[in-house]
Amino acid sequence: MNNEKLRAISDYLKGVLNLSDHVDLEMADKNIRGSILFRGPNVYILAFAIVIASVGLNVNSIPVIIGAMLVSPLMGPIFGASLGFGTYDMKLIISSLKNLGLMVGISIVASTFYFVLTPLDLQNPTELLARTNPPVYDVLIALFGGAAGMLETARKEKGTVLSGVAIATALMP
Repeated sequence: MNNEKLRAISDYLKGVLNLSDHVDLEMADKNIRGSILFRGPNVYILAFAIVIASVGLNVNSIPVIIGAMLVSPLMGPIFGASLGFGTYDMKLIISSLKNLGLMVGISIVASTFYFVLTPLDLQNPTELLARTNPPVYDVLIALFGGAAGMLETARKEKGTVLSGVAIATALMP
């Protein structure tokens, strides 16, 4: 009788914790690979997101910075590099890191352009300074947020996880 109860509990937990029925690996792979390339509208969207974030820093506004993070297309190459490392796909890693480097370059140019036109007002830079000395809890938020984002990317039924991860990460000081 004891073995039967353990088997029933084990079967129940397998059913509850099973991911294979809810994950479409082929679709996730296709979506991630498709979001790596940095061309066309993504160039402008990134530049706009960087200017939005710069304004948010300039006016010391968390909601504006969060909005910029939600607008930004930077997650594509980051997910691509993660997939490449996880599957030992060196070509994917190199492509992702190249596109990420290009995005960082465009981000620097866009933010430099903004701050040349409107210098940073550092009279009360609490949001900027709060991000210079992160506690260990921020690492936990990043790790578990990344895990949630990874699962959401691979899931068949899409939800609001990525927006939640972006907001939770943005709220970290």
